[in-house]
Amino acid sequence: MAKIKLMPDALASQVAAGEVVERPASVVKELVENSIDAGAGKIEVSVNRGGISLIRVVDDGDGMNRTDALLSLERHATSKMRTVEDLSAIGTLGFRGEALPSIASVSKFTLSTREREALCGTEITVNGGKMISVKDSGEAPGTQVEVRSLFFNVPARRKFLRTENTEFSHVEHQVRVQAIAHPEIGFTLVRGDRIVFQLAPNQGLLERIAGLAGADLSGRLIEVPRETRDGVEIFGFIGEAGLGRSNRSQQLTFLNRRPVESPILQYAIREGYHTALMKGQYPVTFLFLEMDPQGVDVNVHPAKKEVRFHDGNGVRNAVIEAVAAALKASPARPFAVSVPEATAAGASAAPEPAASAPSFPPATAPLIPEREQHSLRRDWMSGGDRPGPPPASPESVALRPSDATGAGEAEPRPCAPPLGPGRSRASADDFRILGVLGRLYVLMESPEGLVLMDQHAAHERVLFEEMRKRMESEGVPSQALLLPITVELDPREFDLVRRNQETLQRLGIGAEEFGANTVKIDSLPSFLKSDDKLGFINQVIEELKKESSQMSSLRLGEDMVATTVCRHAVKAHDVLRIEELEKLLVDLLACELPYCCPHGRPTLVQMSYGELERKFGRRVP
Repeated sequence: MAKIKLMPDALASQVAAGEVVERPASVVKELVENSIDAGAGKIEVSVNRGGISLIRVVDDGDGMNRTDALLSLERHATSKMRTVEDLSAIGTLGFRGEALPSIASVSKFTLSTREREALCGTEITVNGGKMISVKDSGEAPGTQVEVRSLFFNVPARRKFLRTENTEFSHVEHQVRVQAIAHPEIGFTLVRGDRIVFQLAPNQGLLERIAGLAGADLSGRLIEVPRETRDGVEIFGFIGEAGLGRSNRSQQLTFLNRRPVESPILQYAIREGYHTALMKGQYPVTFLFLEMDPQGVDVNVHPAKKEVRFHDGNGVRNAVIEAVAAALKASPARPFAVSVPEATAAGASAAPEPAASAPSFPPATAPLIPEREQHSLRRDWMSGGDRPGPPPASPESVALRPSDATGAGEAEPRPCAPPLGPGRSRASADDFRILGVLGRLYVLMESPEGLVLMDQHAAHERVLFEEMRKRMESEGVPSQALLLPITVELDPREFDLVRRNQETLQRLGIGAEEFGANTVKIDSLPSFLKSDDKLGFINQVIEELKKESSQMSSLRLGEDMVATTVCRHAVKAHDVLRIEELEKLLVDLLACELPYCCPHGRPTLVQMSYGELERKFGRRVP
């Protein structure tokens, strides 16, 4: 019995129809999705000249009989939907019935297919939309599609294609994304005569990511445990705190194993990281969402990448909570910094064994002269003046850094150690303080090598989490304004402020209605040091617009808190006693996210013994 049938007119008219063939990568995407829907266990994609001269996709899926093969080249013919109701519960990657006829209309197209139990298969040849031949085929069970001379009959579209390398990069991206989405399927990508990658079937997700993105990146990922929140099952892997990219190229999200792009998901992921990532950086994610197909509309755009959620706020909050919980529970260690490998002239050819973990001697006497000590304690809530830095000593001038808040500070490259059973959150007992470099970077020894702590960034993180907890439990001390401020708002902003009066009060902002679409501000946080009070209020309102009601009490105003603690944290050149440094380290490691400051910069970086040995030529790379 034929599986593929023409859609009824009522159903076809409701499908978001459109041209699906934009470039070779579009062809690869549609053909690979068909192979996955057909139950393939292995998929091989071959391309020549970036896919312009040849695209071949071979799978070992269910295959088709002759009737289905012929119908598959008719528009709006599909095996995946029968009624209008099916459109609201799509469970397959493809569903429109447009891909094959669209591809065949702009190329020299050959479809060879055979069902598993059939004695022979079917081969159909189409040239620019015109059927040339239909004959028996002796191919292996499954389906093979060859697309040659793409856009040969549409020169206007062909001239808009980019270089072969650019087009192939788009093809490779499509295959990689599908391979990550389906680690149970084996994928092979061939460019000309060269195998780009070959992935075995039935791999674990992290193993598949390592095979495609490299062991270095996979070693810096943390797991998001499989858990259901508000009807959305979320799992996958995300980059550790501080691991970011300048664009979203490695921010991959999958909904029911379909690669998707959604502003809701992008915002939720970034909000989940919050202070664990620098502004302007994008997280590295391989995040999977599973939910009832009736709760999402994938029939939005012909490319099927955009989706629309029926409960967008619920999905957003679920993703925020899942990402934030994974980062909080992450058994991370200090960031590691890789040093360039050096070749020593007299280095031995044979590698030497790595140094064993040292046993620490008892605590030593203070390493900083008594005349250069002063207290770490800061009355930062009151905003009082702290003691100024002591005069520079001659021995501290050579390697003195700029103030930690200044521009141009070099950022270490985050590179956490690989995941492993012995990896756990570090404690203060793992470190021994050796001294201070430039009166900013605290040098420490750990069982794994050399560790540097930025005292300014570390104190920022400690103060930030202390103040945030105080905000959640007690609220922020406020100071009454001598002259209240009146702010005129549009109706939506006015309603937003009215609904969030309690949240604003906890932030130290006293706001009340003062006529139509007008609020009166009669108090502000006591530690706010800004002459532009109206600008601060407008900034808070803008943040209110972005936050959900569930998250606003935790997130609102944290930029203000980060700025405040930055001003009150110890700075470069502030000389601390050994006891104060030890207390700072203990407080830092007790934080929820100890390895980055509220702005996302590292607080601790590590250079392993292996890196040191390679640097000094004591180990062959």
